[in-house]
Parts: sequence; structure tokens; C-alpha cells
Amino acid sequence: MSEVPRSRDRDAWERGRYADAVARVPERGTFATTYGEPIPPIGVPADAPAAVGFPGEPPYTRGIHATGYRGRLWTMRQYAGFADADATNARYRYLLAHGQTGLSVAFDLPTQMGYDADDERVAAEIGRVGVSISSLADMERLFQSIPLGSVTTSMTINATAPILLAMYVAAAKKQAVPLERVGGTTQNDILKEYIARGTYIYPPRPSMRIAADLIAWCAAHLPRWNPISISGYHIREAGANAVQELAFTFGNAIAYVDAVRERGLAVDRFARQLSFFFAANSTLLEEVAKFRAARRVWYRIAHDRYGATDPASWQLRFHTQTMGSTLTAQQPLNNIVRTAIEALAAVLGGTQSLHTNAYDEALGLPTEGSVTVALRTQQIVAEESGVAETVDPLGGAYLIERLTDDIERRTLAAIERIDQMGGALRAIENGHQQDEIERSAYAQQEAIERREKIVVGVNAYRTEDEKVPPPQKADEQVVARARERLGRLRAERDASAAAAARERLRRAAAGTGELFPFVLGAVEADVTLGEISDELRSVFGTYSPRS
Repeated sequence: MSEVPRSRDRDAWERGRYADAVARVPERGTFATTYGEPIPPIGVPADAPAAVGFPGEPPYTRGIHATGYRGRLWTMRQYAGFADADATNARYRYLLAHGQTGLSVAFDLPTQMGYDADDERVAAEIGRVGVSISSLADMERLFQSIPLGSVTTSMTINATAPILLAMYVAAAKKQAVPLERVGGTTQNDILKEYIARGTYIYPPRPSMRIAADLIAWCAAHLPRWNPISISGYHIREAGANAVQELAFTFGNAIAYVDAVRERGLAVDRFARQLSFFFAANSTLLEEVAKFRAARRVWYRIAHDRYGATDPASWQLRFHTQTMGSTLTAQQPLNNIVRTAIEALAAVLGGTQSLHTNAYDEALGLPTEGSVTVALRTQQIVAEESGVAETVDPLGGAYLIERLTDDIERRTLAAIERIDQMGGALRAIENGHQQDEIERSAYAQQEAIERREKIVVGVNAYRTEDEKVPPPQKADEQVVARARERLGRLRAERDASAAAAARERLRRAAAGTGELFPFVLGAVEADVTLGEISDELRSVFGTYSPRS
């Protein structure tokens, strides 16, 4: 596809790209002030600077869609998962009934680390911080009565991403859903695990092979699936500043693109299925500028660095989550306000998908009531604030444009430093990103302790006799039920078929070819998540961080 023509002025944009977008997706209604003045689709000088441009046009500062949220609101997700598949399925159906428009799965740590729920080594963690999934049967129960062809599902899973996607694909096939209708996202961003989060299993290089393999398979077979969500969120949560969040995320993105291109795929073959995941901090104006700068940086990478010609490859598509690290156990109701500010920053910045944290997450698993408040926060921003009625509402504000330019410049400079080190993977192996985040986190904590940064209810504005709401309790019977189900599965499955599938997977891992078809074959033979992970461990080994 050829270069997208850029509008000469506002009138040309309104007659061209904007009118075309409205014809494809009619706007949600008419938009006006409380005193009857129509709200225009954009507020911009007639001759907008090239770096700012118009919505839906390169460099996408103002958004990748010409109509913004006037045509369609962002996807509202709530990250949920606890105990076992049955309990989480009930929560999903509750959220969908209350207006959620996409599912987002939180898996427990054993599932993330490749251990079955009946493994004695991880019994204390089963179902504690997410849902426990060990088998295809578990995945089917997780989505019981939820049609997988009609809902999009985001899965926060990395080292075991191919296994969980294989289970999801197999469950969809059992529902007779064509693969071209299966939509959603696997996080599958293993590099940020070495940088910031720690749920890795294998060493970086075989892990990169697994991640790239999943991207290539989805490009060929799962067109509506985002096989990777390249994540700045966890980098920011670990203590990075806004520039580091973007720079390290895009540095990782470059590494993934290079890895998939080495497999022989042209960038335009898979780039449209790359998605990103960023944090929304309570520093509202800086965050809005960050999201605007991020779109420009990705355009430069896809268009200038890789020569992508498909406009869909140039467009940064991202999910946003409000920050868990800004939530406080002290005066937890204050977290509702923090989350609302962060949600507003994400929307003003043009996110395509949003999760809002529940106010009691600093205390434990969120309750049903707190999750509802979190979802209502998004709905109030969407329906009552007016910010969704025009595109890029803060565009043109002097400070916003200055911060956007500054963050873009600093991000590109930081990416260049990573390039000079040999790329993101080599920089990770040398500890560059980890060291930079550690220094940033230390500086932020020092600022709080010196009261240079005020955290309401923590280092200022404290009250006596603060009451803390009771947290949601974990189901203590989860482990017992899991053991019973897995014991029954292993007794009733075709043992020879399971053993043969494990052997085929082990041979594929020892080679250099595709892996995912063999993971899918193992899942469909009722091989469990832990068993599949053990086969890969036997070939790839496990990773220990540098001392």
C-alpha cells in the first residue's frame, strides 16, 4: 500500500479522511455543549504543524482513527481471575452483564510459571493472584456459556503463552468457532519479564524463539488475534519513568520485529497484529503527552526503520491499565480518585482499550463491589465527562505539545543507546534496563520519604482510626478440587496419545522449526500445562538472573 496522503488543512481533512471514517462507522450521536454549541471533531489551527497533523494520519500524534471515540468508544476491560475456572467464569459473566465489553484474564503464578495445580511445590500459590489453569478442560470451564466468537479476550501470560493460547484455540474449536473469528491478545512479552517482572522460565534466547514462533503462527492462522502485547506497564510499575517506559518497550518491540523477520516474514505480514500495553499514571498531563509521543515513535520505527508500507503497520494500537503501584492500603477509598485521574489520562491520550483497577487491590483480591466501581469509573468518563466527544481534546495546548516533543526526543535517544549496545536482548543480558529502572525507582522512593512527592494518606493528610474494608478471601478448597480433576484427567485420557504428543513436542523443541503446532497437538491430547512446560525445560533449561 502507498503512503497515506496528509491533509493540507483542516477543511481538507474534514472533507476527506474524517468524512470517510464517518461513512464507515457513523458517530454515536450529535455532540454539543450544555448551552447548545456544536462540539467540533477536532480543535486545531487551520494549518496544523506537520508533527501534530490530523487524526488518522501520520505521524498519528492525534490518534490512529479520524473520529476518535465519536464513532466507537474504547474497549472496557476488567482484569479478573481468582481461585479456579468456575469461580472466575462466574465473575466474567457478572462483568459482561454489567457492561464490560472485553475479557481480561489474570492467571495465578503457578500457571504463569508452568506448574500444574496439583504440583506440591506451588500448592500455597494456587488461585491466589489469578485463576488456576492446568488443562484444556480448565480452559473450557473458564469460558463456559461465553461464546468465543463474540467476545475478545486478553490474557496476561508470557512464558506459558503458547500453551494458554493453544488451550483457547482448542476450546474455540470445540465451540465450532472458525479461527478467523477468534479475537483477543496474548501478552507473550518475555523480554520485559527479565527487565521488570520475573515470571520467566527459560533463558532469553529460547524464550525469544517461542515468542517469535507464536507471532508467526498467528499471522498465518489467527488474523484477529494479537499474538503479543509489548508491555511498558510492568516496566513502569517496577519504577521506570515515562521516557524509560516508552524506550524500553519500543526497544523490546524492535527485538521482536527483528526475530520474526529473521524467520522470513516481511514486516507488513505481521506488524498489524502487534499490540502494546502501557501504564496510566496519575501525572495526568505528562501521561497524555506520553501516549501522543508513543504513536509518533512507533510510526518512525515501523515506517522509517523497517520501511513498512501498509498504514496498519504504522499505527500504534495499545491497551492501558491504571497503575497498581499508585494504590495505597491507607485510606483505600482515595484510590477511586487516583484511578479516575489515570483513566482520564488514558482516554485523553487516545487508548483503544482500558482496564481500571479496583480501589481495594492494595489489600488483596478485589471484591465484586469494588470491581463494579472500577468499571463504572470508565463508563462515567465515557458518558458524562464529555472528553470522548472530540478527538485529542488537549492537542494544541502549549504544555502538552512541548511535553510530547520532549518525550519523543528523549525516547528516541534512549532507543539509540540500546541499539549501540547491540539491541534489547544484549542490553538485558548486560543489565542495562534493570539498572536504569532501579535507579529511577530509588529516586522516586526517596522523593516520597523526603516528602518532596506527596502521597495523600501515606506521607501527608493522615487520619486516626482509619478503617480498612475486608479483602476478598481466597477459596481454600481450590487445591483439593484441582488435584481431583487432574487425577481424573490423567486416569481417563489416552495415555499413549499423550505420550506421543509429548515426544513430538520435545523433538520439535530440539530442532529449529515451528513449535506452536506441537504445543496445540499436546493440548488436544490432554497433556497438561506443567507437562508441556517440563518438556520444554528438558530442552531449553531454566534461567537464573545475574547475581
